[in-house]
Amino acid sequence: QVQLVESGGGLVQAGGSLRLSCAASGSIFRINDMGWYRQVPGMQRELVTTITSALITNYADSVKGRFTISRDNAKNTVYLQMNSLKPEDTAVYYCNADIQRPGSPRRYAYWGQGTQVTVSS
Repeated sequence: QVQLVESGGGLVQAGGSLRLSCAASGSIFRINDMGWYRQVPGMQRELVTTITSALITNYADSVKGRFTISRDNAKNTVYLQMNSLKPEDTAVYYCNADIQRPGSPRRYAYWGQGTQVTVSS
């Protein structure tokens, strides 16, 4: 069994910062890409940012220059530093990981439970 546990969401004023963390645990052989997505009620979940095991990053245009993704491979953890937050960043943020389990070549996508980020104007 594999779990992704997120932390760090909350309420912040516009212009403020938050840091999200997501730790993977359980039966893990290798973690490939990791990333963050967000979802507003009634809307589709959207990509925020991803990072490969080689630390290559990709960002949605809406967060470039404000958000930074990083990961600690030794801790199986991915982080999202969010600066200059805007009210439109308000959403539930989900972490995602592409994980290979021991004894199998297959890769599976796992999701965290989600953490609420609310930015007040």
